[in-house]
Amino acid sequence: LSSSCGTSGPASCQNMSLVPDTCCFEAPGGLIMQTQFWDTNVAGSPADSWTIHGLWPDNCDGTYLEDCDPSRDYTDITDLLESQGATSTLDYMQQYWLNDDGTSEELWAHEWATHGTCYSTLQVDCLPTSSPVGAEAVAFFESVVNLFQTLPTYSWLADAGITPSSSKTHTLSSLLSALEAGSGGYTPALGCSSHTLNSISWYFNLKGSVIDGEFIPIDSPESSSCPSSGIKYPPRQ
Repeated sequence: LSSSCGTSGPASCQNMSLVPDTCCFEAPGGLIMQTQFWDTNVAGSPADSWTIHGLWPDNCDGTYLEDCDPSRDYTDITDLLESQGATSTLDYMQQYWLNDDGTSEELWAHEWATHGTCYSTLQVDCLPTSSPVGAEAVAFFESVVNLFQTLPTYSWLADAGITPSSSKTHTLSSLLSALEAGSGGYTPALGCSSHTLNSISWYFNLKGSVIDGEFIPIDSPESSSCPSSGIKYPPRQ
């Protein structure tokens, strides 16, 4: 699936006073977060990678919409991907997009219904004519996987000597410095439960469509929820 948008227009959340065609300009949800989990107790988790949580379209001011089109709450995501030839995407999701509470299929359906249906560039009337039902969801999952593959959080931390440990603790500044070095200077938001690191959000604006546009990395507008020191990065069980 391809859009006819190109990537020469303005990035989302820029020039909002004159919003062009929202099939090719993501609005209002142009502040896009690629969210990842570090779960320690999910069977089958990869040893050397964080896992996908989702791709969320926040509004430019940090508010957000959810569940934007219940008529497109597709449920059998596995069948949808297989029927439209996206088997390599499905294979990757089965390894790297895992649910910490329930089936991965449930998480995929939830992420599409809650967040995917809110992208303006994935509305049905933005798709090429004669696209099969659910083509926009297939494009969403493909784009999430493609973007996630450019954000190897585990490797960027490991490159700075930071690997999971049951005894070591870290400062927030050391974690962020490692991730900024890996990402080319962009600051993510780290999430902690108490003192334990468990999530990360990488932020983007978008030129063009979610289908085939260019994700432009930006610094996180949100602060990390982790304490300044004593942060645990525990090994997988």
